[in-house]
Amino acid sequence: MQKDGVVKNNIFPMGDKNVAYDQFFTGQSYLKGLVAPADDINVGVGNVTFEPKCRNNWHIHHDGYQILLVTAGEGIYQELGKAAQLLKPGDVVVTHDGVKHWHGATKDSWFAHIAITAGKPEWLSPVSDEEYAKANLQIKE
Repeated sequence: MQKDGVVKNNIFPMGDKNVAYDQFFTGQSYLKGLVAPADDINVGVGNVTFEPKCRNNWHIHHDGYQILLVTAGEGIYQELGKAAQLLKPGDVVVTHDGVKHWHGATKDSWFAHIAITAGKPEWLSPVSDEEYAKANLQIKE
């Protein structure tokens, strides 16, 4: 899938290179903050765009959750010990407090989702190339 197709067909802007969280991603991602946590709002909302093969590290949300609203492209979501899931526009993923997981683009597609996040993330190890390749195979089965 071409970058232009993901960006032009997405209702939220792509945002700038995601330098604030770059150390927690393999590959290039982009972030457009939509709602920042504040005293009266305890969630952050952002549009995250992934280039093909880009994924975030394994991570856990403590004292909160994460909801992903898939808006463009094809992606992968995986919880520790479970099979990888193919994500397409319109899919919704709810990650509960304390669940170790990762998400990102497939090897052949750009991917975008709105992330609604409460609590504090604990960033863990990168998803290895072997784990990523296995996930791409699982979603094709």
